[in-house]
Amino acid sequence: MDEAAGNVRLEIGGGTAVITMVAVGSRNALNPALVVELDAALDEVEEHRDEVRCVVLTAEGKAFSVGADLASGDGSELIDADGRFDLGLVLDDTYHPLLQRLRQLHCPFLTAVNGVAAGGGMSLALMGDLVLAADTAYFVQSFRHIGLAPDMGSTFMLPRLVGFGRAMELSLLGEKLDAATALEWGLVNRVCADDNLMDETLSMAARLATGPTIALGLTRAAYWASVDSTYEQQLRIERENQRLLGLTTDFASGVRGFLKKEPPTFVGR
Repeated sequence: MDEAAGNVRLEIGGGTAVITMVAVGSRNALNPALVVELDAALDEVEEHRDEVRCVVLTAEGKAFSVGADLASGDGSELIDADGRFDLGLVLDDTYHPLLQRLRQLHCPFLTAVNGVAAGGGMSLALMGDLVLAADTAYFVQSFRHIGLAPDMGSTFMLPRLVGFGRAMELSLLGEKLDAATALEWGLVNRVCADDNLMDETLSMAARLATGPTIALGLTRAAYWASVDSTYEQQLRIERENQRLLGLTTDFASGVRGFLKKEPPTFVGR
């Protein structure tokens, strides 16, 4: 399956859904129109969830995303019910629902960062369970350059990925962080040569797509839950996960393979 709208292309095959932002002219700047198309792609993924066992988000051109499209819209979408200007409305109505959908995906989610990821584009890139970056890619918390504070979950993700001090440095100074340093700091999981980025990403996606999908989905959900849970609550989540997974075909296959010393065949059920 290969479907394309104006700003987004979706390809489904081999257990993997690849969502590609193709708004090259705007350097994949984020705006409500682009998010509508990303949502439509996720709707399609949901309709085919039995065959989609890994999701990849990437982009065409020299930018993953330069962040918010400051030239889009006429401003009416930023006026609240009392007629006051409120820049936060676009977060409530557009970006936060998208981030929540990505958090709640049923399977592993990879991001392949092909170029600059700035502002909200950096936030979107960091939503990947695993983040792969081209060696010429770079990240920048550009909010301070236009008089804004970080958004789209940056203040949540960054200190957890790179620590408090480095998160502060990135956000207060707004300096570029190259891919090699991002790897050293733990912001990304892999750095690849530019022309190998998608090959390596799809290879990793294929590995995940042939894994125990329900177990991997519950694994990512458990880690997301852990940031809000007490130790005791997390133990209960783990206990419930094992109850559910003990009933799956993949668990039976895994045990059978272990006992026979043979690689298991996971079917995602």
